[in-house]
Amino acid sequence: MAARQRGLALALLVTVQFVLVLDASIVNIALPSIGRDLHFAQADLSWVGNAYTLTFGGFLLFGGRVADLAGRRRMFVAGLALFTAASLAGGLSPDAGALVGARAVQGLGAALVAPAALSLIMTLFTDGPERHRALGLFGAVAGAGGAAGAILGGLLTDWFGWEAVLFVNVPIGAAAIALAPVLLPEARDERVRGFDLLGALAVTGGLALLVYTLVDGENAGWGSARTCLRGAGAAALLAAFVAVEARVRHPLVPLGIFRGRSLRGGNLAAVLATMAIFPMFYVMTLYLQQVKGYGPVRAGLGQLPVAVTMAFGAGSGARLITRFGARGPLAAGLAAVAAGLAWFAGMSATGHYAVVVLGPAVVMGLGGGLMFVSVTIAATAGASAEESGLASGLINTAQQVGGALGLAVVVAVATAATRHSSARVPAAALTDGFQAGMLASAGIALAAALVALLLVPGRPAARPEGAPVTAPPPSRSEIGG
Repeated sequence: MAARQRGLALALLVTVQFVLVLDASIVNIALPSIGRDLHFAQADLSWVGNAYTLTFGGFLLFGGRVADLAGRRRMFVAGLALFTAASLAGGLSPDAGALVGARAVQGLGAALVAPAALSLIMTLFTDGPERHRALGLFGAVAGAGGAAGAILGGLLTDWFGWEAVLFVNVPIGAAAIALAPVLLPEARDERVRGFDLLGALAVTGGLALLVYTLVDGENAGWGSARTCLRGAGAAALLAAFVAVEARVRHPLVPLGIFRGRSLRGGNLAAVLATMAIFPMFYVMTLYLQQVKGYGPVRAGLGQLPVAVTMAFGAGSGARLITRFGARGPLAAGLAAVAAGLAWFAGMSATGHYAVVVLGPAVVMGLGGGLMFVSVTIAATAGASAEESGLASGLINTAQQVGGALGLAVVVAVATAATRHSSARVPAAALTDGFQAGMLASAGIALAAALVALLLVPGRPAARPEGAPVTAPPPSRSEIGG
């Protein structure tokens, strides 16, 4: 494929990934308007976001493996069609139940698209600087999507109403569906004919139940019987999945893929990294609106520095990784994220935006951009072409579960700190909670940096110039023998 066509294909894949990540956060600023128009109970309003997160996180491994077997372009188009149709249905929803259902279908479509998009990048670009640059751009939009969602959500809600945050997906999705057959190659794993239905049911059910337990833990109570039973059920399903994969002829996730040190370390670092950084967008939105009194548009624009600096950090990261390998840049990016989060934890009810938001946002954005591209490269390094969809599904799953877990931890810490705050002014009590939550996130980011240093391999040995890039031969377990 010519360089120009690969560039156009990358632009298409990056744009669609940006929309998928954006959709996890774009509705947040629109929630008050949605609640009023569709008569949501306050306790149920969070499910506008949770329904998307639940199915997106739960079906990612399924989507990644199906992309390997059925064809990556085919699953990219099918998932995007489902996502686009659900976006239209969501904007037309007459009541709360219809909107939550549409958001769940959106998440399912996204779970089919995201691993297919990442594996297509790995198919289009050979290992080395070219792939690192492509993954750097991919990581930049994935990282910046959370901040951009707040900006675009505020603008669209203010100008056109809450429905616009869903309708905006329709023309983008339709254009991408039309362009995909022209720009994207088809690719599939020709070696495997069977499909592990039992494993797919176990892992999808286990991941979905795990995400549900995390996102509903604060409402149900972390020590409640309901939360404990859900957690036990998720653990049992995931344990059953591992047992199934060790025995079936055509496993959904060949366990041999975890022999790769880079994949193991990269995915663990991804869980901890997204635990640390994703809750920051949630806290920043609430701090700017509930403490500083910003409106939706101003609060969204207040997060613009994070998106801009993340894009810059990711672009710089690709060059650093080519030179030094993923471990050093990943650890450095996470250290910068921890420093930015600790700085943001110094917020106050009377603090100036430039000091308590802008400064930390620049540091977190630069570190976060470097982190996202580094962790993506680390977690997919060494995966064979036939398993690129699976490796892509694993890193996407790690990030989705990490984001849900991190938000649950930060909300629990912030709620407890707010409840026990000695401040008499509500805004000051809220700030005490936000401070505690961001300090917890900073600690998680430092733990992720330590994982990167200990578990992610250093720079691989250089190949002789002109030597072909080859993947290791598949093991018998990997081909279902």
